[in-house]
Amino acid sequence: MLESPARTEPREPAITRQHATPQPIDADEPWMRGLHADTGYLLYRLGLRSGQLFNTFLQESGLRLRHYAVLRFLATTEGALQRELSTRLGYDPSAIVGLVDDLEKLGFAERRPSPDDRRSRIVALTGEGRAFLRDTDEAGLRVTNELLGPLDPAEREALHALLLRIAEDGLA
Repeated sequence: MLESPARTEPREPAITRQHATPQPIDADEPWMRGLHADTGYLLYRLGLRSGQLFNTFLQESGLRLRHYAVLRFLATTEGALQRELSTRLGYDPSAIVGLVDDLEKLGFAERRPSPDDRRSRIVALTGEGRAFLRDTDEAGLRVTNELLGPLDPAEREALHALLLRIAEDGLA
């Protein structure tokens, strides 16, 4: 085992917060061009921007994008077990409990006993939840249009098809 040489003085961190001055990001900097050449990074940034836009439009309702995703998923089913929601949406099971609690308080979802297992509960969309989704459809389209503004309709359709193909293969 190698031993570290003894230090007589504490080292100063390479970057100290009090001396770091935030600089605006210059898209022409080589490191930014490198990041923009990375498709994974661009998808990550696009996901962040999409989440910000959706959370902004949902702000009035008190919901967040994660709540919206649960409601959208429930709109495609007759109900789902909480563990199914966790698996299908990729959320931690403990997060699903809180999200469903929030949606229940608003009257957008309800827990029902599972006919197959009394210990399990099925989460189902309520009429109020369905009405909320109908009311938010237009705002959701505005978010998508803002996000995809630089693309023409054919490019949007192609992007959607490609992302769907990746999602079906990689997230299934």
